[in-house]
Amino acid sequence: MTMTTKKTGSDNASQLTVNKLQQSIQEMFGHKDSQRGVDGTFMWFMEEVGELAGALRSDNREELAGEFADVLAWLVTLANLTGIDLEQAVARKYCQGCPRCMAEVCKCQISAKP
Repeated sequence: MTMTTKKTGSDNASQLTVNKLQQSIQEMFGHKDSQRGVDGTFMWFMEEVGELAGALRSDNREELAGEFADVLAWLVTLANLTGIDLEQAVARKYCQGCPRCMAEVCKCQISAKP
């Protein structure tokens, strides 16, 4: 999974992977995250999910993008705190087809959770 971003203070674009994001979040916030712990971090994550819910109801694309970024950052933080390689976990579960029906394009009924 790669995302394009700009390096801080540079016009050079680089490829951001989930692994790089996870490492970056760890380097930036790991010292605080470890003090807060999983329970405290989960509460922040849920608060951000609530803010995303509110942003989904608005027409403000910038706010929506920011809330998606916040939710992802807090999710990555939880993965860091629990020792989960998020890129590997996502690849194992979702990059080999639908986890339920195993089809490349999901054929499960719309009411079924993939």
